[in-house]
Amino acid sequence: MRRRSVESKRPRRYWFDRTESLNRAERLSLVIFVGALVILDAANYAAGSDTTIAERMLGIAVTLALLIYIRSPLVATVVVGLVISLSFLAGNAADTVLAGAFAALFVVRLGTTPLIMGYVGGLLITAALLSAGVGAEDIEPTNVAVYLVVATVTGSIGLALRLAYKRGHSLELELAEQAEREREAILAERRWIAGELHDNIAHHLTVISLHAQLLDDEAMRPASQDAIRTASKKALNDLRFVIRLAEDAPSAGQPALGDLAAAIEEARGEFEAAGHTVVVEGNAKDDAIPRAVDLIFARIVRESATNVLKYAGPGEIQITLEITADSVIITIRSPMPIVARHDVPSSGTGLNRMAERVLGISGEFHAGPDKGFWVVRARLPLAPSAKTPEPPKQ
Repeated sequence: MRRRSVESKRPRRYWFDRTESLNRAERLSLVIFVGALVILDAANYAAGSDTTIAERMLGIAVTLALLIYIRSPLVATVVVGLVISLSFLAGNAADTVLAGAFAALFVVRLGTTPLIMGYVGGLLITAALLSAGVGAEDIEPTNVAVYLVVATVTGSIGLALRLAYKRGHSLELELAEQAEREREAILAERRWIAGELHDNIAHHLTVISLHAQLLDDEAMRPASQDAIRTASKKALNDLRFVIRLAEDAPSAGQPALGDLAAAIEEARGEFEAAGHTVVVEGNAKDDAIPRAVDLIFARIVRESATNVLKYAGPGEIQITLEITADSVIITIRSPMPIVARHDVPSSGTGLNRMAERVLGISGEFHAGPDKGFWVVRARLPLAPSAKTPEPPKQ
């Protein structure tokens, strides 16, 4: 696609900067045309033409040379020129020059600018020699004019075919590029939908899975049932919201789900329901926090909550929000489990998406163990240099 894109953007003034090639229909037409001319020449010779065998062979040779245009316009033009030169030496240039005039169609259709200029120069020299009586006896000036007219007409036909083919080729490239853009837009929308489902629905399903394991505990059953009921409603609401955004993505331009203060309160409730104590420091509703930062940090809190509910050990969970002169920093610390859990699958998608969101607007992101705690830390500038991710537009 990259090569095609560059080629399709090439300025039109370079129509003759490289050799073209005949398409299948043109090749077939050329073979039929040359075959018909050869048969006609042979029939004229068999009917008792007064030309010699050498002269007739030169006429057939220049006609057959037209077939070389299927493979190489340069070689074909050189061969046609050589045969015409030999016909001048034999004193029978009139028959071969006509075939050379027909060659103008293929020279203009296929050749580069130097080849076309060389052919035109050779044609003019040939016409001048014929007008001076060189290479043919008793040739009329009218015949020389006919050769030039034939070359002009056939050359114009070659130019029209070349431009038509170039236009069709350009349209083909444009259609291919459009199809590629549409495919990329579809893939981008699919990735966006998958990300939204991961960031929102997967979190609620984790809460449901956690509390489903606690239903057998008589003391925890009421709280777990309430947590499952709440998480189910939230998952359904988020799913409907994601579907609505996906349907309206080309025109809606709505921001993704997210509100930092609400996300922190939601995470606090989920942690406490799972038996953790929670300490929150900092004001998530501070007006100094830009909306873009608010949205991204809300996603980080939600994804971190998912991981905490899956893997954290018993103990206190700390959520710290710090606002400096030029940035906002959020830190989430959760105790590492005493025994590593291998029964809960992890793809690493959540951490990757958090890092992408933060690094995408020139922020800093870190996630890893630190003295018995799993620490997620993100720093974002107060004036983000990139836009908050939005639903893809086609």
